[in-house]
Amino acid sequence: MRTLNVNLAERAYPIHIGRGVLCQPELLAPHLRGRSVAVVSNTTVAPLYLARLRATLARLDIQPLEIVLPDGEVYKEWQTLNLIFDALLEAHCERGTTLIALGGGVIGDMGGFAAACYQRGMPFIQMPTTLLAQVDSSVGGKTAINHPLGKNMIGAFYQPRLVLADIGTLETLPERELHAGLAEVIKYGLIRDAEFLDWLEAHMPGLMARDESLLEEAVYRSCAHKAEVVVADEREQGERALLNLGHTFGHAIEAGLGYGKWLHGEAVAAGTVMAAHLSALLGYLSAAEVERVETLLAAAGLPVRGPELGAARYMELMRHDKKVQEGKLRLVLLEAIGKAVVSDKADERQVRATIESCCA
Repeated sequence: MRTLNVNLAERAYPIHIGRGVLCQPELLAPHLRGRSVAVVSNTTVAPLYLARLRATLARLDIQPLEIVLPDGEVYKEWQTLNLIFDALLEAHCERGTTLIALGGGVIGDMGGFAAACYQRGMPFIQMPTTLLAQVDSSVGGKTAINHPLGKNMIGAFYQPRLVLADIGTLETLPERELHAGLAEVIKYGLIRDAEFLDWLEAHMPGLMARDESLLEEAVYRSCAHKAEVVVADEREQGERALLNLGHTFGHAIEAGLGYGKWLHGEAVAAGTVMAAHLSALLGYLSAAEVERVETLLAAAGLPVRGPELGAARYMELMRHDKKVQEGKLRLVLLEAIGKAVVSDKADERQVRATIESCCA
């Protein structure tokens, strides 16, 4: 097991990464306020891992309330969120009840948002079971649901008390989900660690083959970057926005196609290629560097072309992005491999040209 800390003063918390951490009650016990626990999971993850967590809690003499939601990005909305509140209220859960999110990014986001809202805040623990959730969404306290006009537009910053990233859960991850998670791993190399990008290029075949030691290293290094950025800029007023490389385009893809048609990591991968092409158009990257970005994403089994929604539709959806300021679109671009910047230098004509050249 390897441990990182997110050093947010009185709201600091550990991230434990390794095989079997889901089954170690001694890791969990210090972060429970009492014996009242609610576990939020979904119909895919619960049959695989809920019994293990139930057994771990039983060793602490805890019998949890179990809330199992339908699976999929399409359910990341108000009606499903209310299912959590219904269950908490019907069970007379109090403010001191600890909510544990056991699942991927959708469960972590909705569980965290429910925890932030229920009785104005209840203790919250993340147990991510997908690669994407382990390297990104479980760390940093971003919680949200989607709106038809934009992804993650309704939410709160609400930090967990603990993150347990069990590498063993990646064994049951579908291939497509594994590839989607690698998009967020690659992102860290592109925006702030060129050496890590070199490592990923060298070890992508092993990562694709689910070499456990390589996956653990990728999760650890990704979480180390995420924790560092979150501590520097918890509420995304500056540096944290750089973590959104490819996301403005990617969120438009998800909303434009309908949530769940493309996985988040797939949309981010295509969006990252668009961001790289726009960076080249502005004179930041060379053609060879853009090709390097595309080659690595393709090696990770990810799409490097966006769907053909039409440039006008992309622009309409991108104007709902959270980085828009005073009506002006701001995008995360690459000044160089390993160095990102939030920029408003691209005009609408350049953005439209990039979309048209990068879509199928």
